[in-house]
Amino acid sequence: MVPDPETPTCSAKGCRAAAVWVLAWNNPKLHTPERRKTWLACEEHREHLSQFLGVRGFLKDVVRFEEWEAPEGA
Repeated sequence: MVPDPETPTCSAKGCRAAAVWVLAWNNPKLHTPERRKTWLACEEHREHLSQFLGVRGFLKDVVRFEEWEAPEGA
């Protein structure tokens, strides 16, 4: 099954599932406090990706994809 190029996919390595969640994060050693990088996650990988970012202190927010509003200037 080939994903629709218009449908954002999960950021987990090798995953081709549609994104359901946006994980907003930043690395305080590299980014200003207001900067937000994003990973996308399907239902299956949301917890794993959240934990990966969380243990490093990078995870700032988890929002459903359809509710995500990118910060101004992003």
